[in-house]
Amino acid sequence: MVKAVLQRNQRLWVDSVGAWGVIEKIIPVWARGFDEPVKLTYDLGLGRKFQGHELRAEAASDPASGETWRILRARNKWQEPGDCLHHPFPGTYPIVVTDTQDWGGWRTPGAEYDRYTFKIERQARLISQAPALQAIARALVDLVADMPPDEPPEIQSLALRAIAIERYVQELPQPLQPARPVSKTETTE
Repeated sequence: MVKAVLQRNQRLWVDSVGAWGVIEKIIPVWARGFDEPVKLTYDLGLGRKFQGHELRAEAASDPASGETWRILRARNKWQEPGDCLHHPFPGTYPIVVTDTQDWGGWRTPGAEYDRYTFKIERQARLISQAPALQAIARALVDLVADMPPDEPPEIQSLALRAIAIERYVQELPQPLQPARPVSKTETTE
């Protein structure tokens, strides 16, 4: 039995061709007596069908943290693909997954996606690239730390902004103080 790991409209690197492609169709191969497909192939519109081992999903990762964030496409339950042809990927909306088990992350309601389609697509790409941007900011801070003090002030200013953003990301808000229990004598007065 085979489970689909890749999704329709997902951008992939095709090793055997050496190019990027987008899955147009997932083709299951069924066998009698089985409840699930025994094999899956993927049609990317490149002239032939590809197997899963030939394809590599696009992923943004921060090598230092080992995090891999990626965009998956979820089926829009409220709209048929024909009803939303103005979307970049009709019938789906983006989900940024921040966990290896495809849990957690960022999602948007379908109604909001329909109103701000291109804004949401941009946000999904930006969020999925956040670990890579954070690695660049850290590298900039390390580079400036090794520079002599007479280097350009613009670079030093960028490093200070990167430090402030990193501090904001790393700091957790303090929990609210629990309410003091009210004693019976206070309530009767």
